[in-house]
Amino acid sequence: MSIDSRLAELGITLPDVAAPVAAYQPAVRSGRYVYTAGQLPFVSGELPVTGKVGEGDGLVDAATATDLARTCALNALAAVRSVVGSLDGVRIVKVTGFVASDPSFTGQPAVLNGASTVLGEIFGDAGTHARSAVGVAVLPLDAPVEVELIAELTA
Repeated sequence: MSIDSRLAELGITLPDVAAPVAAYQPAVRSGRYVYTAGQLPFVSGELPVTGKVGEGDGLVDAATATDLARTCALNALAAVRSVVGSLDGVRIVKVTGFVASDPSFTGQPAVLNGASTVLGEIFGDAGTHARSAVGVAVLPLDAPVEVELIAELTA
C-alpha cells in the first residue's frame, strides 16, 4: 500500500509546507537522508495555541501538547515530501522533540508520543524510530512544541 493510500485510509491530509520563519530550509536531502528543520504546530499558517506546557492556569495541558506534537510530525512529513516527491520508500530514523515546559513539568516523553504514534500509524515498522524528548524554557513564536526528524530513503 502506498503512503498516500495509507494517509487516506487514516483520514490524514498532509498540510502545505510551513513557510520558514527565519533563514533556513524546511528540509534538506543529503544522500539517502532527509533532515527536517524544527517544525512548529502550524495549522493553516497559525499556531493554534501558545505558551508553556504544564498543569495549572495559563499553561497548555499535556493532552493538547500531545495533539500539537502530532501536528508537528505531519508538518515534518510535508517538508520531507517537498524534497523527495513521495513518502513511499521513506523510513523514519530519528525524532527529536522539544517541549516548552513549566519548570515542574516532566511529561515531555508522553507529549512526544503524539508525534511517534502518528508516524507509526502511517509507516508501520518503517515509522519505528529513535527519539529524544527535551524540555526547554521557550520555543520560537512561543510555540509549546517543536519536532524535527531524520528520514531515510530506502527505495
